[in-house]
Amino acid sequence: MPISAAQRAALLTATTVLLAAGCSDGGDQAADPVTPTGSATGLSALTSQKLSWAPCPPPSAAEGGGPAPSPLPGGAAWECSFLQVPLDWAEPEGETIELALIRAKARDSARRIGSLVFNFGGPGGSGVTALPGFATDYESLRSRYDLVSFDPRGVGRSDPVECATDKELDAYYALDFTPDDTAEERTLSDAQKRYAQGCEREAGAALPHVGTENAARDMDLMRQVLGDEKLHYFGISYGTELGGVYAHMFPENVGRAVFDAVVDPEAGVEDGALGQARGFQLALDNFAQDCVDRGDECALPGSSVSEIEAGITDLLAELDKKPIPGIGDRKLTQTQATNGIAQALYSKEFWPYLEQGLDAADGGDGALLLSLSDSMNGRSQDGSYSNIQAANAAINCVDFKERYTLGQAKERLGRFREASPVFGDFMGWSLASCSQWPVPGLWEHPDVSAPGAAPILVVGNTGDPATPYEGARSMVNALGKGVGVEVTYEGEGHGAYNSGSACVKKTVDDYLLAGKVPASGTVCR
Repeated sequence: MPISAAQRAALLTATTVLLAAGCSDGGDQAADPVTPTGSATGLSALTSQKLSWAPCPPPSAAEGGGPAPSPLPGGAAWECSFLQVPLDWAEPEGETIELALIRAKARDSARRIGSLVFNFGGPGGSGVTALPGFATDYESLRSRYDLVSFDPRGVGRSDPVECATDKELDAYYALDFTPDDTAEERTLSDAQKRYAQGCEREAGAALPHVGTENAARDMDLMRQVLGDEKLHYFGISYGTELGGVYAHMFPENVGRAVFDAVVDPEAGVEDGALGQARGFQLALDNFAQDCVDRGDECALPGSSVSEIEAGITDLLAELDKKPIPGIGDRKLTQTQATNGIAQALYSKEFWPYLEQGLDAADGGDGALLLSLSDSMNGRSQDGSYSNIQAANAAINCVDFKERYTLGQAKERLGRFREASPVFGDFMGWSLASCSQWPVPGLWEHPDVSAPGAAPILVVGNTGDPATPYEGARSMVNALGKGVGVEVTYEGEGHGAYNSGSACVKKTVDDYLLAGKVPASGTVCR
């Protein structure tokens, strides 16, 4: 059951912290608080720039490669351009970088509302490649909006952060990220240090400037250059965090906005990782229950959830001792198997791949789980890597100031193992992923309070593994009274709009297309 390119793209709408690559308080550079102090002339030159739209080229290697986007329904072509933004928003008249943009123009120009800007998550995901991949899901919205997405700074074609060669990344992702002794701890620490040094060497002066506050300022410049009075926005996963920061910084510029698969804005690094451990465990429990319910149709051994999950933990323990054949000369390690399991839990649609992959790995064939892990890490079949994980590390580590050593992560493993027998160790050790980073972080958690902003639909999914449901209520509360409008989807998978729920789609479309605000507390089943 091979995984198609489109399915791999669907699996990449968000990135977990299982293999987050690295972040230290050491170093001379500091993440900037992005308070513009430049001249009006510099800002005016940026806001008055004209975009040159042209047919889209094939995605770059950093964006994941592949063919140019196919025409839209009806034959309309995608258009691409570049937006000039300051490298350092504190000096807008200084050096600039280019952000890659993609656009599909509205079908009904006479009733056009404006641009609808998408961020599909990560952080680190390429919006230029993701938007065409999901185009049919958003075709109803194209009736009155130009659909627009972009590669945020540090991502894809927008001055990408890159940290290692493809060969080095193969070795890095095969490492044991749950060390069992001091020797393995030293190996992991040394590898994280080399990775972080590679990011600093390749990204240089750009590394302190890739954070979310800068991306929010970029979006407001994008709004102005696109000619929109308000920013109409659709944020998914990390895109909800970016959208919340934007709403805090520019509440008066918020138009119609939707947050789907909501990151908890009140959670710091540790609480966020614990939440993901519980979320992925819940999704695994639901997957295992589905297997139990199907009886003999399920290929996995066990007649209860606990028995099926015991088989999974036993498999991972065996892989920790001895990897099995995977793809070509690459073997499936414990880390990659856990990554593959997590990746398949992003959508109920991929549960059959998880079942088949686990069954095959139990028989000594690790190819499918390795393929799933490759999808999470941005590895193409030709062995090249996108920069999704490098950008993920760079953005997370410059955003969050908390720095845990491996020893401090080790002290917290008990809490994580209690949260998830399968994912706890990986999430617990991931606390140290920024310990070697050369740029200090900015905040303990983002401020998303947005008094005076227009209503924002905040859609939470009760079965979401990567952004647990509780984050939606937290976002609503943090946005403030009269801003966050809570919508609940009782379902599985990461995100609700693309879940197939007619109720969610109608609720969101009614708001974005007609301005109809649902009652807060609306539930879709």
